[in-house]
Amino acid sequence: MAKGTINIQDYDVKCQKILEEHDIRFAGLLDEFGNVLAGGYGRELVPKLPDEKFQSICKELASRVAKRKKNDEELGHVKYSASRREHVVIMSFPIYDHVIMIITEPHINIDRLAFRVIDKLGRQWGEFVGE
Repeated sequence: MAKGTINIQDYDVKCQKILEEHDIRFAGLLDEFGNVLAGGYGRELVPKLPDEKFQSICKELASRVAKRKKNDEELGHVKYSASRREHVVIMSFPIYDHVIMIITEPHINIDRLAFRVIDKLGRQWGEFVGE
């Protein structure tokens, strides 16, 4: 497989493993346009957003991840980002031109969860950005 190529089936399995974490509502692989390629909601949860709004959030997240890359040379690559809202935490983990999006319950410890997610993804930091 070429460097930077994503195996969708592998990431679907990894997203399912991430969903085993307590309090994770959604784990999915998004392409650069915000389309969900793998993963989904866990434990038969009822989504907090209608599908149209959820798709809009996916597209916005993918766009933000792409825009952050313009500062990589000066600031270094983004390892993960998190947004703590009243009702959920949304996290993103850039992987090449894709992104893993995680939605959790609001009370989680973001840094601890981030390292557990990275462990489940089975990747070192440099591999996230194709080094």
